[in-house]
Amino acid sequence: MTEQNNKALQARLDLVLERIENPKFLKNDGLGNEVGFWIFDYPAQYELTVRENLEQISSKLKKHEHNFEHINIFQTLIDMLDSRKLLDRTFKREKEIGTDALRKTLAGPLSQDKVAKFIADTLLNNQQPLDFVILSGLGNAWPLVRGHELLSALQDVMGATPLILFYPGEYSGQDLHPFGMIESKNYYRAFKLVPEDGRTALASNERNQKAS
Repeated sequence: MTEQNNKALQARLDLVLERIENPKFLKNDGLGNEVGFWIFDYPAQYELTVRENLEQISSKLKKHEHNFEHINIFQTLIDMLDSRKLLDRTFKREKEIGTDALRKTLAGPLSQDKVAKFIADTLLNNQQPLDFVILSGLGNAWPLVRGHELLSALQDVMGATPLILFYPGEYSGQDLHPFGMIESKNYYRAFKLVPEDGRTALASNERNQKAS
């Protein structure tokens, strides 16, 4: 079963480049008035596989001269703390009070709205309009950053730029389940970049829009 799951995931990963370079994706075509936010969900145990594939995909996108940003969410948290000279203090406090207590302490400095603003400020440094934005590294940043809350916060700052979140867990089309094991009601309406049936992604999204 593990080998079968791995093959199924790889088949979906092999379609990511094609999906991103589709003119409909780049122009937010066929989405009605919905925000162009996309999710590629995957079993968390295949994090390294996804990471390796994402590096290859990013390399090809650069060669094809797409103007985009690939932002690692966990690195963003590090950069935020470092910019406020809180990074060394955070490491020290974690040893003193433990991870759970530290998480509560960081809830303010690393709120979803502040993370979204930091990402937006990073994107503004780009001199040319972006074709799209890729977000990864959520697994290492969880639970300080939660997928549905971050996406909601980013809606106000992304404008019409398509965004793809690589999500270690399951996305039902309505609910996000981190790591595929944690029961939650984290509602967020986005689109699956490559559904399980692979090449029907465009058609399925268009059908969903007509039905809603």
